[in-house]
Amino acid sequence: MLWTVPSADFILVPDKAKPLAGRVVVEGSRPGGQGDVYYVDLFIRRSRWLERLLPFTRPDGATVVPEQALQPPGTSDADRNRQSAVDMERSEQIASVVALRALGYDVVATPRGALVLGVAADVPAAAKIDAGDVIVAVDGVPVRTPTDLRTEIGRRKPGDAVRLTVRRDGKALDLKVRTVRNPAKPAMPIVGITVDQAADIKLPFDVDIDLGRVGGPSAGLPFALEIARKLGRDVTHGCKIAATGELGLDGAVLPIGGIRQKTIGARRAHVDFFVVPAGENAAGAQKNADGLRVIPVKSFQQALRILTTSRQKC
Repeated sequence: MLWTVPSADFILVPDKAKPLAGRVVVEGSRPGGQGDVYYVDLFIRRSRWLERLLPFTRPDGATVVPEQALQPPGTSDADRNRQSAVDMERSEQIASVVALRALGYDVVATPRGALVLGVAADVPAAAKIDAGDVIVAVDGVPVRTPTDLRTEIGRRKPGDAVRLTVRRDGKALDLKVRTVRNPAKPAMPIVGITVDQAADIKLPFDVDIDLGRVGGPSAGLPFALEIARKLGRDVTHGCKIAATGELGLDGAVLPIGGIRQKTIGARRAHVDFFVVPAGENAAGAQKNADGLRVIPVKSFQQALRILTTSRQKC
């Protein structure tokens, strides 16, 4: 019975890609072309000891990963689930902004600070800053954009202490952290966090996205493609197009986790193309494609251009 007890590690298991039809509702939509845009997801659970020790007992395509790879020290499974839900809500909002802007609509996005997407585990800031924090000042100097933050941090030296004012759960907190050397440019100070723009957003019309209990930020790219399709852009040309990738407010397609499982999930849905973040994600998708045609992209704008102008056969 010990072998069936959950371990501390997690296991990532492929889930079949699913179409977004009916899950994305755009006011005044007029779908462009035949075909469907698919999103890909995966199952995440605690691995059993038997699965951890004997790979052949794992579900097909599954990978065991250490707990710290998915869950920061001191956080619970419930914390991870709550953050996943927050990430999904943000991905829906960003996808709407990015897609509508790319299609020429007027979207109001008032900058409100630098949103923390992640914190490196090996920097002093890891003990103070959480994903989801919004940095609004550095040593009392207001920060409205990620560029403001980088400029202020750049005025310091590696090892200097800085006071970051953050918004967390509706409250303002002053957090003292120490900068570190940028591994790529040792003379440049960094805090060791990844950030994006926090903004108050006003769309010109309603966009409603509902994936139920699915969480995380990686469906941003397929959301944006489906919004574009609902507004008359033929991104499918009668094909089944699966996609994965987190979106930045500027349209950048950011890397995601679980690319092996998501590629397998796309294959199981028998889609024609799989659009993925360029770089390591694209390399991982190609490695597991088994004939599935992979399209690497760096931005939503590039993905939209490729898919609307492509005449490749399904």
